[in-house]
Amino acid sequence: MKVLVVGGGGREHAIIKALKKSPQIDTLYALPGNGGIAADAVCVNIGAKDIEGITAFAKENAIDFAVVAPDDPLVLGTVDALQAEGIPCFGPEKKAAIIEGSKVFSKNLMKKYGIPTARYETFDNMEDALAYLETAPIPTVIKADGLALGKGVVIAETREAAFDAVRSMMADRIFGESGTHIVIEEFLTGPEVSVLSFTDGKTVVPMVSSMDHKRAHDHDEGLNTGGMGTIAPNPYYTEAVAKECMEKIFLPTIQAMNAEGRTFKGCLYFGLMLTPDGPKVIEYNCRFGDPETQVVLPLLETDLFTIMQAVANGTLDQVDVRFKNEAACCVVMASNGYPQKYETGFEITVDDGCTAEIYVAGAKKDEAGRLLTAGGRVLGVVCTAPELKDAIDSAYAQVEKVHFENAYFRHDIGARALQAK
Repeated sequence: MKVLVVGGGGREHAIIKALKKSPQIDTLYALPGNGGIAADAVCVNIGAKDIEGITAFAKENAIDFAVVAPDDPLVLGTVDALQAEGIPCFGPEKKAAIIEGSKVFSKNLMKKYGIPTARYETFDNMEDALAYLETAPIPTVIKADGLALGKGVVIAETREAAFDAVRSMMADRIFGESGTHIVIEEFLTGPEVSVLSFTDGKTVVPMVSSMDHKRAHDHDEGLNTGGMGTIAPNPYYTEAVAKECMEKIFLPTIQAMNAEGRTFKGCLYFGLMLTPDGPKVIEYNCRFGDPETQVVLPLLETDLFTIMQAVANGTLDQVDVRFKNEAACCVVMASNGYPQKYETGFEITVDDGCTAEIYVAGAKKDEAGRLLTAGGRVLGVVCTAPELKDAIDSAYAQVEKVHFENAYFRHDIGARALQAK
């Protein structure tokens, strides 16, 4: 079979490497892919948001199945366009992808259906938002309504910082149209957990839990990024917590979306906070997380393509989805200066004997075939092991074998998780 994956980051590289193991797949295409993905799939220079181009390519090349991985193409309706041409897809339709595309929608959904989340107010007028902040409890959380590359959330520790965040989103439009509407919500405390799940709109199969590290610097300091590393499983996510989440969050969310006529099929990501009052939803994503995918999929034992087909066909309850009873760690190597200004164009080299799985996010090939840095997050170095500490130690040992000028990475990925043991 010919399978097409839309996207070109580290998450897509992890998905492609997992799909590559399937005996059912003959050819894998990545649109647009990147210099690292080119080793595992045929990369075609069509942008992830070019719905017309993607659809035309899929028709011309008789694609049998498509995986739409990033948020923007999903929210824009790429799955709808491909399905209209008779191409089965893994990923939600536009009407379901709104669960990530609009934070106002998702917060209102949770309120309507009694799904536990932080208390909140929504605003489309800056003066009203600033007036509300005069008396709101601090710290508080301010979120742009729409997509913002995982960076549209500000945790304001002071009232002045909250005012600044609102002005930068609503007046300065640092996130463009995404900041036209905002959500101001209660600041929750507790361990954070990411749970990706397969769902066909009826059955929900949670994947191994994970812990993302969003801040740019060690000790969770610095600016928010798209993610500087991850570990799986998350030790705070116990069997008892998992059971409570299934009963109070996962199934009710799927049922709520069905009740709204927005059946969700694909990967639904639950960003959770384990508060003193129980698990609460911080955010939903309508797709695999990045870099959570890079630690979850290496632990998957079942054929990923079989699962994706079952999700598309509505037969997920017939698939035995299994994960290894092991741990994984991903250390993201970034360009120094990310998430602000950084230089690119440096050659990436890997020493002989490197045993890590390397998922490339921001890199391109030059005419000589060299792999050069081309983004903020350049690649993820991933190792698995029976125990979490060994997976972390291995990942950091392998990071030393990957080189490019201006490389930067955090030195404490997984440290919080080890403290929980």
